[in-house]
Amino acid sequence: MVRTLSRKIPLAELHCHLGGAVTPAIMWSIAHAQGIKLPTRDYWEFRDTITVSEKRNRSFDGYLQLFHWTELIQSSPIAVERAVYEVVGGAYRKNNVTTTELRFNPMKRNRGGEQDLDHIIAAATRGMDRASLEYPVKPGLIFCLDRAFPFELNEIIVEKAIAWRDRGVVGIDIAGPESATFRVADYRRLFRRARQFGLGLTVHTGEAGPIDEVARVVELLEPDRIGHGVKAAYDPRAMAMIRERGIVLEICPSSNLNTRVVSGWDEFRWIFDTFRRNEVRFTINTDGPEMLKTYIRDEMASLGRYGILSVEDQEQAAATSLAASFVPNVSDVPAARMAPATRVAVEREEA
Repeated sequence: MVRTLSRKIPLAELHCHLGGAVTPAIMWSIAHAQGIKLPTRDYWEFRDTITVSEKRNRSFDGYLQLFHWTELIQSSPIAVERAVYEVVGGAYRKNNVTTTELRFNPMKRNRGGEQDLDHIIAAATRGMDRASLEYPVKPGLIFCLDRAFPFELNEIIVEKAIAWRDRGVVGIDIAGPESATFRVADYRRLFRRARQFGLGLTVHTGEAGPIDEVARVVELLEPDRIGHGVKAAYDPRAMAMIRERGIVLEICPSSNLNTRVVSGWDEFRWIFDTFRRNEVRFTINTDGPEMLKTYIRDEMASLGRYGILSVEDQEQAAATSLAASFVPNVSDVPAARMAPATRVAVEREEA
C-alpha cells in the first residue's frame, strides 16, 4: 500500500474559489431560502448542474460556465455569510485545513449593483468570524479582479480590498478567461498600491493563456504567488524568474485535468519534476472542492498513488502552503518564510 499523508498534519488551502467550494446540498438550501428560480426542481439534476461530470465535455470554458449558478445563488449578504461559514468549517472537519484562503469577486455577488458591495464583503467577514469561533482555523479573503471587467471596476475591487484589509481581506487576484481588452501592464500601478497596504498578490496565469504570459506577469506585477502556473514549466525564463523571486505556485491538479490544461498524470509527473529540478516551490490546492468533487488530501493521495509526489514531497508542499499563506500568523511563521507582502505588513506593525 502507498503511504499517505498523516491526517494529523494541518493543511492550508491557498487556491479555493467560493463559487466552487459549497456543497450542492447547502447551495440548494440557500437558493430556496432566497426564492431563486432554479433550472430544475430535481435536486440530483441540480447537483449535476453545478459540479463536474464525465457526461459534460471537459474544457476551460465549460468549467467556468459552472460558476453561473453558484455565483447567482451566492449573490446576497445572507448567502455569502452562510457560504463562507460552511466552507471554512467544512474544510477543517473534512481535511484538517486550519488555514483557508477563500477567493471571490464581490462584484459578481451584488447582482449587477442591486446589492451594496460593502454589505456583501461584511457578510463574508461575518462568515469567517462564525467559523473561527467554532473551530481552530485562520481564514482570509482574496478579492478576484476579472480580465473581462473594465479597469475602473477592477480598481474599485482593489480599493475595497484595501479598505477591508483589517477585517480579514488578505490579498487580491486576477482571474477569468482571456480577454482582448486585458493588458497585464495596465495593472502594474494598481498591484503596487495593493502591496503598499500589505495585501498579498497572486495572479491566475500559466493555465489557459499563452505560455509567455507567466514571465510577463512576474516581471510587471511582481506577485507573491501564481495561481496554477503549470505552463511555466515549459518556459525556462519563467522558471528562472519564479525561482529567483521566491514565487510560490498554487497547483490544482484535478482542476487542470478537468479543463484539459494538463493532458494527464504523466504530463503532471513531468511538470512536477521540472519544478523540483528548477527549485520552484509549489503548493497543492483544490480550486473548488465541491464543484470538482475532491479535497486537498484526495489531491495529495492521487499524486502519491501515481508516484508523482512522495509523502516527504507532500509534507514539504503542506509546509510551503502554511508559510506562503497571506493570512497573518506572526507567532508560528518565521519572517524569512513569510510571503513578501505579509512580511512587509508584519514589519510595519512591529515598527
